[in-house]
Amino acid sequence: MRELFALDPDLVFLNHGSFGACPQPVRTAQRAWQDEMERNPVEFLGRRSAALLRAAREQLAAFIGARADDLVFVPNATTGVNIVAHSLPLGPGDEVLGTTLEYGACDAAWQFACARSGAHYRRMPVALPLDDQAFVDGMLAALSPRTRLVFISHVASTTALVLPVAALVEAAHARGLPVLVDGAHAPGQLDLDLDALGADYYTGNGHKWLCGPKGSGFLHARPEHHEGLHANVISWGYLDGGGGHSGFDAYLGDSRFERRLQWQGTRDISGFLALPAAIDFHHAHLTPEVRNACHRLAVELMDELADHFGLRPLSSPMHFAQMATVPIPACDPEALRARLFDAHRIEVPVTQHEGRCFVRVSVQGYNRRAELEALSHTLRQVFANG
Repeated sequence: MRELFALDPDLVFLNHGSFGACPQPVRTAQRAWQDEMERNPVEFLGRRSAALLRAAREQLAAFIGARADDLVFVPNATTGVNIVAHSLPLGPGDEVLGTTLEYGACDAAWQFACARSGAHYRRMPVALPLDDQAFVDGMLAALSPRTRLVFISHVASTTALVLPVAALVEAAHARGLPVLVDGAHAPGQLDLDLDALGADYYTGNGHKWLCGPKGSGFLHARPEHHEGLHANVISWGYLDGGGGHSGFDAYLGDSRFERRLQWQGTRDISGFLALPAAIDFHHAHLTPEVRNACHRLAVELMDELADHFGLRPLSSPMHFAQMATVPIPACDPEALRARLFDAHRIEVPVTQHEGRCFVRVSVQGYNRRAELEALSHTLRQVFANG
């Protein structure tokens, strides 16, 4: 599968989780949409874009188990979190409950939104190794009468842990609380059925494990929340009289949800329109068998090096998918990352959690066992030689 990607053949690329990698058929589809747009940008963006985006949303909806009417395209999951954070009515003393496993950029979004309204963003410490029931019980115990929303990652970025979101959504709803799920790493890595999950808001990326173009993500919201969501950029969809350009109202869409969030000014929508090509690629090449094989390679490396270094993994293999955090001895994370790349041409992030160091390895269908063996050999040498 490696030849379908434009990755440097001399690079050991074990960091699909950061920005993904887009295969040739998907890049071709995106370029075709860009070429078509440039044939008549006015017609494409002003009169055709809403219908084209609708068709792409319908295919994405089928892939993630949702209704197209409950989806809008956004550049990335962080944008989706920001839309909810800036839309949620918070007052002094209100709380948003997250965990210490959340993505730093989304922590920043909640800290900003809460500080502006006098609310508080609380992060519950998570005991590791992860125990699903203990995690849910801990979140419930951390709720207060002032909690207004529960925020959780589906797959935690730094630790790669797959969190029990379904159980948490059910438990939070039983308390009458809405839930926002940051699913940045989930589409394409985990099977999704958003309607069955029932989260009030779910945001994800298409450019990571789905292998879509960079800047292609989505926000899913249950119908009862559509009216309360506001775009980060206020544009034509907020005017009751229409788009303001004769003949161009078609780009805004039909529902208030769509009209507010779809049009953010002029931008390249080709990445969104190419997501169906990414879904086709996923079905053809990234089958459950391939993803399961990737999972096995990731956790085998985790267990092997944990045993070699005499360190405890963060959790059991069941809590990882195609990413795993490999425990390593104490180190300077950035210095080790640079050394692996500069001296050994290995692209992999080195992370920290609760004072411990890890290499977060991502295994995609284009990776070979020899690449993980190269990382293992290099890490053994680095820590043996100092």
